[in-house]
Amino acid sequence: MNILADIKQRASAPTPQFFHQVKKIGLIIAAIGQAVITAPGVVPAVLLTYAGYAITAGTVLVSIAQLTVDEDRLEEKLLAPVK
Repeated sequence: MNILADIKQRASAPTPQFFHQVKKIGLIIAAIGQAVITAPGVVPAVLLTYAGYAITAGTVLVSIAQLTVDEDRLEEKLLAPVK
């Protein structure tokens, strides 16, 4: 069993609608954290710490949401006739 092939297959499989929304939320959280870290001027250290946590949390949300598979749509995709 090749784990990289399995991950690639899961990443390209259909995702449930709920996890599309989770992915968008994760991207927004990570973007806010990145904006705080790259902000010009003096930013308090505690805010930089929380921004790092936001980037990590957003990245984890996006990764989990991308690798979640909608089994029903996957079966329909596999059973559909090839054109």
